[in-house]
Amino acid sequence: MTFLILRFSSVGNVAMTVPVVASLSRRYPQHRFVVVSKNRLSAMFYGMDNVLFHASDGMERGLIGMLRLWWHLRQYKVDAVIDLQDVLRTHILRFFYRLQGKAIYVVQSDRWLKRRITWHGYKGEQLPSETDRYRHTFAKAGLETDDSFTAIAVNTDAAKAVNKRFGEKKGIRIGVAPFAKHYSNMLPYRTLRQVIQQLSALDNTSFYLFGAGEIECEMLRQWSCLFPHTVSVAGELPLAEELELMRSLDLMLCMDSANQHIASVVGLPTLTIWLATHPALGFLGWKQQHTLQTTLPCRPCSVHGTSLCRCFNFACQQMEADTIMNKVKEILTDNE
Repeated sequence: MTFLILRFSSVGNVAMTVPVVASLSRRYPQHRFVVVSKNRLSAMFYGMDNVLFHASDGMERGLIGMLRLWWHLRQYKVDAVIDLQDVLRTHILRFFYRLQGKAIYVVQSDRWLKRRITWHGYKGEQLPSETDRYRHTFAKAGLETDDSFTAIAVNTDAAKAVNKRFGEKKGIRIGVAPFAKHYSNMLPYRTLRQVIQQLSALDNTSFYLFGAGEIECEMLRQWSCLFPHTVSVAGELPLAEELELMRSLDLMLCMDSANQHIASVVGLPTLTIWLATHPALGFLGWKQQHTLQTTLPCRPCSVHGTSLCRCFNFACQQMEADTIMNKVKEILTDNE
């Protein structure tokens, strides 16, 4: 059988499908799985023999675009559709397949439950992780998964390119991804700068700054010139090489952003800082356990992040650089 898996965005959510798809690939070699997502994310599914990746770039917008995408997907002779996003675009595609009599299975996202928690406050609930929601969706299709995934296969060519550019690993390597898509998910510039400055003072340690976007890349480039043992790779590497560089790290420090999930794809331990959002809503990275957050009655105020603050003070961003540094040192000590 051929299963069509729909998950167009975002980067973090697509990364959270990887442990599930990897488990399916291993447990059901007789089946074929076609993942439809953005082309630049194909590297996250490397080494899965019975998993095909179909790039949706430029075809997933509007009725005409979805019709074109459906036409291109006819080549796979799909038996069932697994919708892991459940948005208007996937609704349209599902409609086309439903007319053909194909089986359709849709993720239960519980968007209203997540929003209710942000409206009425966190009362100790622990919602299922997004990865668990994906596993449950496949279970409805009769496909069972397990939690044995640790990392994708090593991409030999990408690993060689990384070694050639950055050299063999010596000492401790730490990745830092200080930015996020939403303002409420980021620490103030002053705090971020202090963290980078204190990290760069650690002995026998080198640092790699990750990010995306023109402004972010320029700021990280300036920091790499300002602080010792610090290299900015923001916007410099294709995803395959970025994954192999992460594989060589000892720790990733990041906000609640896509980088925690990308790091999880290669089994990199991550310290995630949560501000306006909350890990209990289900967006903690696969098998990640290190988090930092403040206890406030207004948290979480958003599911994914926001540019506004209902209290007009962004109190969640008041986290000291020393607190972060102490946690980093604690994790590195435990990993020795």
